[in-house]
Amino acid sequence: MVMRTPSPAPAGKGWGEGESFSCARVLRLGALFLALFGCATPRVLAPAPASIAARGDAVDWKAVGAEAVDFLSRYLQVDTRNPPGNETRGAEFLAAEFEKVGIASETWEFVPGRGSLVARLKATGAPSEKPLCLLSHLDVVTAEDDEWPPDAQPLSGAVKDGFVWGRGALDMKGMGAIEALTLILLARQHVPLKRDVILLAVADEEVDNAGMHLLTEKHWNELDCGVLINEGGIGLRGLLFENQTVFPITVAEKGTLWLRIVAKGAAGHGSTPTPGRATDALVRAVAKIRAREPKPTIHLSLYELLARVGAQKGGLTGFVLSHPSLVDLLVTGKLMANPATRAALTNTCQVTGWEGKGSAPNVIPSKVAAIVDCRVLPNTKPEVFLEELRGLLREDGDDITLEVISSEPASESATDDPLLVALERNLRHGREDIVVGPAISPGFTDSNLARPKGTKAYGLVPFEIDAELLGTMHGKHERLPIKELTRGLEVLYRSVLEVSAQP
Repeated sequence: MVMRTPSPAPAGKGWGEGESFSCARVLRLGALFLALFGCATPRVLAPAPASIAARGDAVDWKAVGAEAVDFLSRYLQVDTRNPPGNETRGAEFLAAEFEKVGIASETWEFVPGRGSLVARLKATGAPSEKPLCLLSHLDVVTAEDDEWPPDAQPLSGAVKDGFVWGRGALDMKGMGAIEALTLILLARQHVPLKRDVILLAVADEEVDNAGMHLLTEKHWNELDCGVLINEGGIGLRGLLFENQTVFPITVAEKGTLWLRIVAKGAAGHGSTPTPGRATDALVRAVAKIRAREPKPTIHLSLYELLARVGAQKGGLTGFVLSHPSLVDLLVTGKLMANPATRAALTNTCQVTGWEGKGSAPNVIPSKVAAIVDCRVLPNTKPEVFLEELRGLLREDGDDITLEVISSEPASESATDDPLLVALERNLRHGREDIVVGPAISPGFTDSNLARPKGTKAYGLVPFEIDAELLGTMHGKHERLPIKELTRGLEVLYRSVLEVSAQP
């Protein structure tokens, strides 16, 4: 599950109105502050240590890129669509690839046929740091075969038109493939490690997170991940400005509060509208929740990301984005106007399904329910938000009740880990148009289960795509550009070298 991002800005524009916000008060205030305080400048990162960089330079990236294409193509052909899952098939595929280079692995199943794979490269001598863990999920969502090209079906792994096609190419077997190949390259190059590097390929992320629950509840003491990289932000061209690519690295994720709004009333015939029906009560309750006007809260990570965007952009717009007080004053409204960024600023609720259909169109049932997916920010506990919602519906009395289906608090990690610097350095290498920074995800991933265990977890898929490709996740025609697969592997491998290899 990858963090969804706003639609790109129109050509030649920034957020909606134009790259200087087309607002007189911005010009007046910005000019004043600009004269007084000057502009922010892009971050300057020192190069990686020469001995570490040399190991990355020694790789034949053209050959490894071709290997990555073949690897991902074969991986996509392994059917791990969830439901039903059958993730042990994917675990066996990875285990066989690791065995070729002498990497041992084991599979832990939460039910037969639904296993998660763990493979470990141990530190050379006594480790000086806790393990670095590379996390991905083996399962992919289902697909409608008739919506895909005949020669590029969801399980084909077809290589055509410069892409690798298949369900999971972006979410998230593409990332799983480059994580696996990173481990394989470390083994082939006999890299001396100062920490263990562990690959975790887990089952059931797309539905119930049962694979990650098994690992965190039964095996985390054995794994002891100090820092973890997982799916999360992905590079999107034109995210905020034309000719700029932003890679948000997820450092925080919203929590979940999944609810059932249950309405009760007298059953009856549909021909005569009558007060007191359960269906009417449910419609009113849903309308009240939809009519909420949540107060926006900009997470610290978003301020930092906007500041880095502004520093790269420069000018008056860059100055505004580099100052939180001006962001609050001049940008919040634009963020709230976009559904994707609004979700990162507020506690949200959305109806995702209905229960309690009558036995016939003319029969009104005595009990109906709406399934609601609520997401809460790190500054809100799910139970506190639940009481807020109950307060909204209190005047409906006993006709409406809220039942909790599941609840997980939000989580966040500190932004001081060297892994973040390494990822930024390698993503930006040779590219002045790329911005990398921390972000909060409106969604959640398996990282939400690792952070409470004391693990610093970060989300990044190091592929640069456009809005059209982003829309293929969980949709039709999912595919990954071959050039991004190769570049993403190099970015990840060099970053892992920087934080795990001995000098």
